[in-house]
Amino acid sequence: MKKIIGLAMLASAATAGAAHAEVTANVALTSDYVFRGVSLSDNGPAIQGGADYTSEVWYAGVWSSSLSDGMEIDLYAGFTPSTGPVEWDLGVISYFYPGADDDGAEFDYVEFKAAASMALSEQFSVGGAAYLAPENYGDTGEAVYLEINGEWTMSDALVFNAAYGNQSVEEPNGPDTEDDYNTWNVGGTYAMHGFNVDLRYHDTDIDAGSDIETYTYGPSSYDSAFVITIGREL
Repeated sequence: MKKIIGLAMLASAATAGAAHAEVTANVALTSDYVFRGVSLSDNGPAIQGGADYTSEVWYAGVWSSSLSDGMEIDLYAGFTPSTGPVEWDLGVISYFYPGADDDGAEFDYVEFKAAASMALSEQFSVGGAAYLAPENYGDTGEAVYLEINGEWTMSDALVFNAAYGNQSVEEPNGPDTEDDYNTWNVGGTYAMHGFNVDLRYHDTDIDAGSDIETYTYGPSSYDSAFVITIGREL
């Protein structure tokens, strides 16, 4: 069912406004795949890449990353309307982990996204986002991620941005349990000779012994880290 949802959204986006469509692809090498403050590559490097289709206010794409054990494949689609100075991003993301499912849990899941951003000047913008997973990774119940973020465009080549978010999980240790943590990152991206180089600091306030640590992520996954990522659009 989750795969059907993701593929259906991709199909609807791909057929809207085909006269103004654009297809791009990208590839990257990162020193650590950090997702919402948590390393999914065992604090080690990962190879990543994807492709995107955009057409007027619609978009769709696929993205993949190597993990500490296996790989992640994401399918996503959505649309980006505007209301006055506010730019919206409303969409759905399907996360797949081929071969990871076992008898106790299903790791594939779907997340719904609502994000907004607004330019305060030619250089500064602020935004916020909310993500809802009705059935989170590993059958850990409903999960909600809330984030505020900001961006400063220093030049055509250099952009700085930062984000602060809260991830809550309904059942990290089975029924009648709930836990959450805060995460933040700050960094900059520099474009040169067709490449983008991103240097970023990630951290969380996950407590040792919490359900989030013990049953969901593991003790070494949330260590603070500086991460460098080198990417290129193909």
